[in-house]
Amino acid sequence: MNLLKPISSIMTKEVLTLAPTATMMEVKHLFEKKNIHHIPILNGEALVGIISKSDFLFFIHGYETSLYEKLKDNIRLTSYTTDKVMIKDIAKLESTDTIRAALEVFKINILHALPIVDEGKLVGILTTHDIIKALAEESISLEDYEET
Repeated sequence: MNLLKPISSIMTKEVLTLAPTATMMEVKHLFEKKNIHHIPILNGEALVGIISKSDFLFFIHGYETSLYEKLKDNIRLTSYTTDKVMIKDIAKLESTDTIRAALEVFKINILHALPIVDEGKLVGILTTHDIIKALAEESISLEDYEET
């Protein structure tokens, strides 16, 4: 993988987001229906935070199967909004930054996703999964080349 390529070459560009006023129930539905692990939180076009699936699971920690616990969890999920749970001080990069720069941020922090922001607007998200996917695709391409 060319680590000097821009992040834009491997980032996810179709990003699902929520507003700071969205309920945690909306977070739950998005995680369940779209099989994603990170949701950037936007106030208008400005990135104000991010919620990971780990953050969400921590929020509902102690979930039990009794009817009372389900009712209590549903009340919490519909009462709390994303701005109460999201991580606010997040690392972010620009789409022109290199893959190497992203790897350095991932290495230094306990992050699995980096919002990509150009001129104050969210343009994508780069996850560790995106990097693994790009490496796997490159490996497959090299194997195909060697067979010819």
